[in-house]
Amino acid sequence: MRMNSGQFNTGATVQQTFAALRYPNYRLWFLGQLVSLAGSWMQTAAQGYLVFELTQSPAFLGYVGFAAGVPSWVFMLYGGVIADRIPRRTVIAVAQAAMMVFAFLLAGLVATGLVQSWHVVALALLSGVANAFDAPSRQAFVVELVEREDLTNAIALNATMFNAAAVVGPAIAGVVYALVGPAWCFTLNGLSYLAVIAALLAMKLPPWVRQVRQGSTVDQLRQGVHYVTNERVTRTLILNLGILSLFGISLVNLFPVWAVDVLGGDVRTNGLMLAARGLGALTGALLIAYLGQRVARGRLWTVGSFVMPLAIIAFTFVRWVPLTLILLVLMGWGFMVVANSSNALVQTSVPDELRGRVMGVYTLVFFGSLPLGALLIGAMAERIGAPAAVLANACIVLLTSTVILLRLPYIRRLT
Repeated sequence: MRMNSGQFNTGATVQQTFAALRYPNYRLWFLGQLVSLAGSWMQTAAQGYLVFELTQSPAFLGYVGFAAGVPSWVFMLYGGVIADRIPRRTVIAVAQAAMMVFAFLLAGLVATGLVQSWHVVALALLSGVANAFDAPSRQAFVVELVEREDLTNAIALNATMFNAAAVVGPAIAGVVYALVGPAWCFTLNGLSYLAVIAALLAMKLPPWVRQVRQGSTVDQLRQGVHYVTNERVTRTLILNLGILSLFGISLVNLFPVWAVDVLGGDVRTNGLMLAARGLGALTGALLIAYLGQRVARGRLWTVGSFVMPLAIIAFTFVRWVPLTLILLVLMGWGFMVVANSSNALVQTSVPDELRGRVMGVYTLVFFGSLPLGALLIGAMAERIGAPAAVLANACIVLLTSTVILLRLPYIRRLT
C-alpha cells in the first residue's frame, strides 16, 4: 500500500506541475513556441558572435542590443492597447511572420558574403519593432488558453518552454556555426517560426469579443499606467524587473567577449555560456511550476533576488570554464525565479479589461531597460574591461535586493 500511495502521489505531482498542458490550445502553443524559441536562441547566439567577429568591439555588441530593444520605448505601450483591441492570436501571428522574414534576410546577407555590421543593427531594430507588438499580446494571450486557476502554472510553463529553448538553441548554434557557418543558424531560425504560426492557426478559440472602447488611445494608455503606478505591489515588482534588465542580465551581451578574451574560448564556449544560463532559468521555471501554491511566491522571489547578483559577482572572478558555467546556471535560476514570480503575481491580480495595457507597461519596463543595459555595459566594458563592468552592475542589483528586503518587507509575504 505504501508503494501504491507513493506512485499515486508522484503521478499527482507530475499532473500538478504540468497542469496547463491538459488544455489542447495550450499544448499547441507550448510545442509551437518551443520550436520557434529554440530557433530564436540559435540566432541570438550566432548573431552576437558574428558581430564580434565583424567588429572585435564590445561596444558594438551593445549597439546591437540597443537597436533590438529601443523600439519598445516607442511602440510597447501602444502594443498593449492593441492587445486589448485586436484578437491577440492575429497580432502574434503577424509579428512572428515579420520576424521570420527578417531572419531569412540576415541569412541571405551572410550566405552571399554581403553582410556588414550595420545590416545586423538594422535587422535587430526591425525585429525589435515586431517584438514590441508581439510581447504584450503574447504575455496576455495565455489567459485565453487555460482556466484562471491554472494561470500561474501556465505562466511557469511558458518560462519553462522559453528556457528549455535557451538551453538547446545556443548549444546547437555553437555546433552549427563552427561546422557550416552562421547563415544556417539564421535560416533554421526563420524556418522555426513556421511552427508557432501553424500552432496559432490550429487553435480552436472562442469568438473574439471586442471590448467597448472607452476614451482615446491616450486615455486607454493612461488607464494602464495609472493602475501600475497606484498598485503598490505591481509597481514594486515591475520597477525591480527593470533594475534586473538594466544592470543584471545585460551581461549576456558580453558573452562573446567573455568567451574569447576572458576564458580563451571560441563560438562553442559562447554557446555553452548561453545554454548554462538557460539551464538555470529552466530549473527555476520548473521549480515555480512544481511548487505552485505550496510556497509563498514572495519568499521565492526574495531568494532569487539575492542568488542572481551573488552568482554574478562570483562569476566575475572565475576563469575556469566549468565553474563559470555552474555560476551561470545559478544566475539564470535566480533571474527566472524573480521574473516568473513577478509575472504570476502581476497577472493574477490585474483586471481582465486592463490586462493588455498593464502587460504593455510590464514588457515596456523589461524590454525597454534591455537596450539601455546593453549600451551601458558595452561602453563600460570598452573603458574598464568586461569583468569590472559586470561586477559594478551586479553590485547595484545586490544593493536593490537589500533595500527591498529591508524597506519593503511585504514583498516576501506575497502568496
